[in-house]
Amino acid sequence: MVRTAMIGLGKMGLSHLAIVRAHPEVELVAACDTMAYLTDVLGKHTGLKCYADLDEMLAKEALDAVVVSTPSRLHAAMVGKALERGLHVFCEKPFVLDIADGERLVDLATQRGLVTQVGYHYRFVAAFQEAARVVRSGALGTVHHVRAEAYGPVVLKPKGGTWRSAKSEGGGALYDYACHAIDLLNFVAGVPAAVSGVVRHGVFSRDVEDEVYCSLHYANGASGQLCVNWSDESFRKMSTKVSVWGTHGRVTADRQECQIYLREPHAGLPGAPKGWSVRYTTDLTKEVWFYLRGEEYSEQIDYFVQSVKARRLDGENSFRSALQADRVVAMILAESGASGGADAGTFSARPAAAAAPARSWFSRLFG
Repeated sequence: MVRTAMIGLGKMGLSHLAIVRAHPEVELVAACDTMAYLTDVLGKHTGLKCYADLDEMLAKEALDAVVVSTPSRLHAAMVGKALERGLHVFCEKPFVLDIADGERLVDLATQRGLVTQVGYHYRFVAAFQEAARVVRSGALGTVHHVRAEAYGPVVLKPKGGTWRSAKSEGGGALYDYACHAIDLLNFVAGVPAAVSGVVRHGVFSRDVEDEVYCSLHYANGASGQLCVNWSDESFRKMSTKVSVWGTHGRVTADRQECQIYLREPHAGLPGAPKGWSVRYTTDLTKEVWFYLRGEEYSEQIDYFVQSVKARRLDGENSFRSALQADRVVAMILAESGASGGADAGTFSARPAAAAAPARSWFSRLFG
């Protein structure tokens, strides 16, 4: 059994708690959160040992792993404490808000031989996994353009909100929505080398952006687009899509299906005919032992558990992988000439002609 503790019991923390507690190979030992009412209720009705102080929990409990589901600004410090104690870590996205923190934590986990994973759950959606398989098969030929989109109804009025829409907490559409789309592009089509033409615009929010749009540039000359808007109530919930165009065809995937178009059949993709074919998530998705919100949430937790048991250090969504998404976010911030929000709530990009500074930023990030 993998002895595990929860850190943070907000919306995602409670979801993870339910999944972790139902996992047949996990013993949920304890949880930590500063909201006394919540921890009192959990302790009374479930018997789960709860702490208000992270250091106390880590000192008193014999653990193998932790699941960190706190606001983004707290990730680096909490993950660091867990790694220092030799614990495997599953951390909610985004990984970190500062790349230097991310590099330090990647190095620490590597030195300690610890399993790490970040909660980019879209990598566990079967339709997106199929899209990645199609691209890697070579059936599309040379990829020349990609697009990632994410829309949803998160911020729909000027006042109110949660920590996600607070600059000081590391929220905003860039970190909360765009990072999902960026990581999905990294997974399906590879990591872009530079960005340009960034637009970060506040529709309702004053402290953070509600929309993010930019062009992406790949080292091989391919181009791309990132389109994100969390103030779009025409969508009932978050809707994410990725599209890849190649010289021999294209693939488009969302939560429901993977659409493939091939100019000619390809040996690397047996069974895919010339022209259009569609593969539905109902046919692609594997059954999970516990369903909550979507199979992908249970699938990613099980993947982490199996990684811990097998000491799989280079698995899906590792800290090193998630840091690539953080680096693209950093390029977007640099290209838009900001490290966060603006008092007016409106974000504007430098002229598109300023592509060279973006590539220079990439050079500084990646060496």
